[in-house]
Amino acid sequence: MLLEVSHVNAFYGDFQALFEVSLQANTAEALAIIGANGAGKSTLLNAIAGNVATKGGSIRFIGDSLSGLKPWNIVTRGVTLVPEGRRLFTSLTVQENLQMGAYARKGTDWTLPKVYELFPRLKERSNQAVTSLSGGEQQMVAIGRALMSNPELLMCDDLSLGLAPVVVQDIYATLGKVRKSGVTLIVVEQNVQQALSFADRVYCLQEGRVTLEGVARELTLEDVSRAYFGRRGAA
Repeated sequence: MLLEVSHVNAFYGDFQALFEVSLQANTAEALAIIGANGAGKSTLLNAIAGNVATKGGSIRFIGDSLSGLKPWNIVTRGVTLVPEGRRLFTSLTVQENLQMGAYARKGTDWTLPKVYELFPRLKERSNQAVTSLSGGEQQMVAIGRALMSNPELLMCDDLSLGLAPVVVQDIYATLGKVRKSGVTLIVVEQNVQQALSFADRVYCLQEGRVTLEGVARELTLEDVSRAYFGRRGAA
């Protein structure tokens, strides 16, 4: 087991966003987290990444606790988040954005040439301002920047947001290559069919609680619909 989230609660002030959430990820596994808007999906990823404080429970990565660590310390442990909305450095070029991901580098598995091999279009645009790129290309930069830290766990929040279906398919095909390199993936995905086709296992959140956990190929749309809108239960 690479990651173990156990009975975690998270708050924004007095508002509780996660309730006793548990999740597990194994090495080189692909997980998808689905759920309606406001279900707590992004909060869960940000809690793992150290951007949201947790109360109770534990988050362990390769056996070591991540609870209470600063986000940059968590990156050095091998956990990296591609945030919703990409959050690129708009004053920098494509290459400069990618290089920013290497500030906390542990190891040399992912280098600039390897990222360019994964995303050839970024090499062609390496000296362009990142703001001149399409939405899909900017998402590639965000993923490439995260890979430059050489993560063992790569988390991607809302990859499909605002992107054309053909671009989404290309990005997921690329993530498949990343997974084959040994990186564990957790993706937040609004498109249920995309999530089921990509992931090994799927977790569904509803109002901050896990309502479904199961092997993707064994889940039906009825299972998912019940988890989105109905009673809590495991598949």
